[in-house]
Amino acid sequence: RARDGQIVELIVSTSPHSSGGGEPQGIVVVGQDVTQLSEQRVEVERIADDLSRIIDTANAPIFGVDSDARVTVWNQKVAELSSFACE
Repeated sequence: RARDGQIVELIVSTSPHSSGGGEPQGIVVVGQDVTQLSEQRVEVERIADDLSRIIDTANAPIFGVDSDARVTVWNQKVAELSSFACE
């Protein structure tokens, strides 16, 4: 936790620290605050879920194709019109 009480997400790396002769003298610990990055990832996932839900429930047929022009995904309206179930 930070001094203000908020939870902080960290990535921590450790490595041994040696003297010039190779004798272990301690350990080096480095921490990086990734709280904001983690919060942004959660927001991106939420937006992606919202967009998927909008596309899937749209009143218009929407489908996706791969690089070979094969239909790989479609929404509920396509399934309704074509009798091919959504997977």
